[in-house]
Amino acid sequence: MHTVISSASKSFTIGIDQPFCIIGERINPTGRKKFQEQLRAGDLSQLAIDVEQQVAGGADVLDVNMGVPLTDEPELMRQAVQMVQGLTDLPLCLDSSVIEALEAGLSVYQGKALVNSITAEDERADLILPLIKHYDAAVIGLTNDEVGLSMDPQERLAMCEKLMRLCEKHGVPLENLVVDPLCMTVGADPVAAKVLFETIYLIKEKHGLNMTIGASNVSFGLPNRHVANAAFLPMAMSMGLTSAVMDARTEGIVTAVRAADLLLGNDPWGGSWIARFRAQQAATTNA
Repeated sequence: MHTVISSASKSFTIGIDQPFCIIGERINPTGRKKFQEQLRAGDLSQLAIDVEQQVAGGADVLDVNMGVPLTDEPELMRQAVQMVQGLTDLPLCLDSSVIEALEAGLSVYQGKALVNSITAEDERADLILPLIKHYDAAVIGLTNDEVGLSMDPQERLAMCEKLMRLCEKHGVPLENLVVDPLCMTVGADPVAAKVLFETIYLIKEKHGLNMTIGASNVSFGLPNRHVANAAFLPMAMSMGLTSAVMDARTEGIVTAVRAADLLLGNDPWGGSWIARFRAQQAATTNA
């Protein structure tokens, strides 16, 4: 199964036989007080810094979230999408819990966007999936519903299958569904990662769908998070994970992902690995 997303001039294919898709998480005001204040004042200048850092770090797609209380989120999303697309040719993931903000972003987006997200709740899916079909977008589907999140991999698989039925109901092809099997912190539950790995494997083996997670969640509340995240992602990739919303600015995490691409056979003859090493050498020499 291949999920293709694009900007006006550049496409990226997500798939088990493709290089891992790094979705840069930084354009998000959550936990960023100064950025929130800038957005409330209508100042989007921080976007240029976030885009530059993530592109330099090796992001393949950029997540755009404008969720700030007491603002006009649809208008912020519209402006942000246009601004970011003027700064980079990377495809974008439009990230909001506000349906009007998603529609505002999709209405001005040039290319085929990824949308974050729906759940297996009928009501939300019935509102968002018609937008996905209308704009020919791809969508991230979370494996939970109004009951909540199960720690049983088989029940998360059942939620995945409900997402598939919802997509089929609304005429959204399954290649446009990217399943989020939900990454929880091991700081709160020691078996959270093991449950996730098993869920990823089940979905891959039974349905072959593409999957993504919010990778940084796994180490939330713990020290030395970058090291934990760098160990976690290659393990998830070996189970069948094909993308992640993650920190594209931290070299150790990105390098771990690209090493996993090499070892899983998704970087034939190490072409990208060698090119990345040479580029880093050149940058060090010229510094």
